[in-house]
Amino acid sequence: METTFFLNRSDDLCNESANVSGITAVITSYVLCVFVGCLSVLIMCGNLLVIISIIYFKQLHTPTNYLILSLAVADLLVGVVVLPFSTILAVSSCWHLEGLLCKVRRCFDIFLCSSSIFNLCSISVDRYYAVCQPLRYRTKITVRVIVIMILVSWTVSALTGIGVTIRGLNEEQSNRCHLFQYSNLVSLAMVTGFTFYLSSIIMFTIYLKILIVAQRQVRSIQNTTCQNTKSGATISKMERKATKTLAIVMGVFLICWTPFFLSFTFNPLTDYTIPASVIASFKWLGWSNSMLNPFVYGFFYTWFRTSFRMIISGKIFQGDFTKSKLL
Repeated sequence: METTFFLNRSDDLCNESANVSGITAVITSYVLCVFVGCLSVLIMCGNLLVIISIIYFKQLHTPTNYLILSLAVADLLVGVVVLPFSTILAVSSCWHLEGLLCKVRRCFDIFLCSSSIFNLCSISVDRYYAVCQPLRYRTKITVRVIVIMILVSWTVSALTGIGVTIRGLNEEQSNRCHLFQYSNLVSLAMVTGFTFYLSSIIMFTIYLKILIVAQRQVRSIQNTTCQNTKSGATISKMERKATKTLAIVMGVFLICWTPFFLSFTFNPLTDYTIPASVIASFKWLGWSNSMLNPFVYGFFYTWFRTSFRMIISGKIFQGDFTKSKLL
């Protein structure tokens, strides 16, 4: 996502006589490239582990994990597309294809960030039925329903990214690309209001409801001694653990992106008093979220830890382990 505030680039950077500023720019460019290179590698490797695990191991072929797969694809594309494009734009000040690259990056940025948010919303709905209505879960949340959720999430995200980008093309802009620019306040309200704030409120409300129901279930389990109920309680405990883990994923997403969206929203209202460097830092913090999810899965999910080890060690290339028990 981008804001109406932008970083002005001095045309002196294109002037070979600007030796002092040129040296500083070169050093900054090297540091930025190293940082983004490491971040992109971590994002790609981590999310590829998640994607390969879910596709390869049949035990992970569950509706919830299909949503996690969709989220991992969005995070992977951030590392493959958005970060490299952003780096090129940050270190090149007078490239003749800069304007086109800026528009492409802007579209993918909005598209993939929106997709992450909508996938997280779908995951929260899945968790609601798993914990709050467990008897209806298998009939309500089928693979077909999950596929529809994923298609809707990606389609709406694509339309949002393309729509905001096209609207920007219809307005007068300078020839230089501004990394943190939104075309107008209408686009700002649409993206922040519909995509981030509304989705965040919906997710928070759903997980709050899940927390209340889960606490009620714990009290009910503690008051029963029926063996059959204990068996059901074990399943319920597993669902609650999965819900807790995915709630952490949502929390990490909000921690990473909320500072940017708040500054993004209030900057026009404060006559653009927030420094450009602060907005840029918040933006990179948001992008770094794409790196964190695989670590959360590996830390909390035993089956993901096991699958990660099997993939990294190359064990899956030594035979057919698709039906292996990962617990």
